[in-house]
Amino acid sequence: MEAFLSVCESIHPMSEGLVAALRQLARPEAVADRVYLLQPGQTASRLYFLEQGLVRGFYLKEGKEVTSWFMPEGHFVISIHSFFARQPSHEYLQTLEDCRLWSLSYEQLQQLYREFPEFNFIGRTLTERYYVLSEQRALHLRMYSATERYEQLLRDFPAIFQRVPLKLLASHLGLTPETLSRLRARRSS
Repeated sequence: MEAFLSVCESIHPMSEGLVAALRQLARPEAVADRVYLLQPGQTASRLYFLEQGLVRGFYLKEGKEVTSWFMPEGHFVISIHSFFARQPSHEYLQTLEDCRLWSLSYEQLQQLYREFPEFNFIGRTLTERYYVLSEQRALHLRMYSATERYEQLLRDFPAIFQRVPLKLLASHLGLTPETLSRLRARRSS
């Protein structure tokens, strides 16, 4: 819980009332690796803060998994469209490691927004941050070469190569596992 509160506090000072409400409302969850937090057709009902572990978002295209993103500890995990639009999801959210999470329901989040103006600022700032990350991912896939995408991922998340199977990394980068292996071999030589 302290890491969750610390992230929020780093964005905007929180009143004692807001901290107390978050402590009361946020639900702790321990989730094993390879568990789906969300699947297509389900409406996302919870926003997660990842205290420990790793989660990925992916979708199926022509029967193949395409990994959209990875999120490590210290970040929020959500299917934005499904959660905020209250629509069925088109993506999967899957744990890749044993995870410790704190979650809020959609209704609890709305309650916090109504009761604590500072939480509106925190929520807006977080939404902006994750929207920018989403745009960066889309831009990298459209405009960067495979080598540039690989190098960028190494700069942004160097530990990912020890935590995620090669097949999933290749899917995220829009490469075959063989091409990713060649890029890794070239870089290490």
